[in-house]
Amino acid sequence: MTEVPTPGDESGVVAPSSPPGRVASGAQPPREPAEDPVSAAGLASKYQLTRTASVVLARLGREPDADLDKWLDPKLADLTPPFAMVDRQAATDRIARAIRQRETIAIFGDYDCDGITSAAIMTSLIRSLGGVAKPLLATRTEGAYGFSNPALERVKGSRATLLVTCDCGSSDHERIAAAGRAGIETVVIDHHLVPKDPLPALAFLNPHRPECGFGYKHLASCGLALSIGAALRQALDAKLDLRPLLDLVAIGTIADVAPLVGDNRALVRAGLRVLSTGARVGLRSLADLAKLDMSHGVTSEDVAFRIAPRLNAPGRLADPDPSLALLLEDDATTAQGIAASIEQLQLQRRALQAEMYDEALADLADGGTGFGVVLGRQGWHPGVVGIVAGKVADLTGRPTIVIGLEGETGRGSVRGPRGFPLYDALARCASTLVGFGGHQAAAGVHVRAARLGDLRDAWGEACDALARGRAFEDRGEPTARLYPEDDPVRVQRDLARFEPYGEGNPAPTLLVEGVTIRTARNLKGHLKLELDVGGRSMTAIAFSMGEAAPTAAGRTVSIVGVLRKNTFQGGVELQVSRIWPPLPTTGSS
Repeated sequence: MTEVPTPGDESGVVAPSSPPGRVASGAQPPREPAEDPVSAAGLASKYQLTRTASVVLARLGREPDADLDKWLDPKLADLTPPFAMVDRQAATDRIARAIRQRETIAIFGDYDCDGITSAAIMTSLIRSLGGVAKPLLATRTEGAYGFSNPALERVKGSRATLLVTCDCGSSDHERIAAAGRAGIETVVIDHHLVPKDPLPALAFLNPHRPECGFGYKHLASCGLALSIGAALRQALDAKLDLRPLLDLVAIGTIADVAPLVGDNRALVRAGLRVLSTGARVGLRSLADLAKLDMSHGVTSEDVAFRIAPRLNAPGRLADPDPSLALLLEDDATTAQGIAASIEQLQLQRRALQAEMYDEALADLADGGTGFGVVLGRQGWHPGVVGIVAGKVADLTGRPTIVIGLEGETGRGSVRGPRGFPLYDALARCASTLVGFGGHQAAAGVHVRAARLGDLRDAWGEACDALARGRAFEDRGEPTARLYPEDDPVRVQRDLARFEPYGEGNPAPTLLVEGVTIRTARNLKGHLKLELDVGGRSMTAIAFSMGEAAPTAAGRTVSIVGVLRKNTFQGGVELQVSRIWPPLPTTGSS
């Protein structure tokens, strides 16, 4: 049976080749790609690439040189030296002392994938080095983001003398100070934006600190946790292989929409190789339920669409602890049971998401003026608003806030088109908010229901001001055309060399001209096509266009889409984002 990916299920993750919430059928013809760059021929010759792939590479601004060699084959040995990272040594010394003296170390992570994987990395490291680690995670019911007051009480109850926060803590000054008064020293590992006030922590690892000399600023918290692991291994003179933890770094980095450039590119490439081995029994069990055959190799798209949504599901609806337990579990039978419970929560989350998304679309006309959108309803689940905000932003191309109200207050998530500075826009609306946090690509807000209208006006003005004169998410021009002389299977193989795709390295879109649709069927609401491309057979999937199936067969069209490996039928499949001329849907005249 053919597996149908589910775009927009990524729990707020921006998938590497994520199509819009409703795929465009092509009201306007796709723009012709620009002329082939002169350097494409040289790239094709040196790297043995198809014409199509060499043009894609040239359009990325790549030249056939040593830098491109490193980009095509990133190595962990080329990671940025970490020694200039402020407080890295202080954090290492304190954690190493706690391990030697068998102190209880509380590991507190946020409830999203980056927080969960970071907590799993730190817990695994400390235990492997002989220390005592007590892992804890934030929950949406105890104060939502970050290190809340209820979370502080849980840490106190653990009898820990040292606290290590993962993917949170940068803005939690009061709770960290209170922990210190209770005799608990704190090491913060985080990558969120840094407030001006000094943090009362023993050590604060965050590349965004103005005084931090670490040259690479895009590590997610999971990458920072691995760096601390390398430092601890050296400090304790331990023979500890860190490579088995790279799968967690890959998941956390992709899920947190960190740019897949520089160090992250090397870490994620290596982490996906580790993930593909299926060595971690919990992730193998989860992949089985997601119908993901890891033996074919796991891609960043697989992480964004299939793995990350499931790890995020428990924390969205209830308690995130099952996901952490799954990552730490060594027994295959126990892991299968945990994975099954997570899969049930994933199914519940999907049903709730579908209902909320339909309601959001119904409210869209009243969602605000200008470039910004603000939607909110009583009863919307705060754990699903991020997914809905992402889908609305994909559909409209506008920065979107979706808020779940509960009585007089509500919590919401903020998503927008690639490149739009969400955090800066929120800062301009601060007077209408109880609080906000996050970064430029994704953020969260706390609001009062009575001020929803004020927020809608302020958000519209802020987004208009920041968008003035700039274009976001222009999907009009494909990266390149699929040249008739190129075998699509070989093109896909070439393009796989440019992975991992994601933030900072989007999957290239190809214009495929003169395509004849042989057959078409409605598959769970999506349009499944069999194509004739210059005498070659190819399958395609056009999300949310299933109603066009009765009218599609026999037509000759141009298609814009992303080539991806089809592990179910062999060969390649075109993931469609645009069809020209548009296919009429059922009931169209």
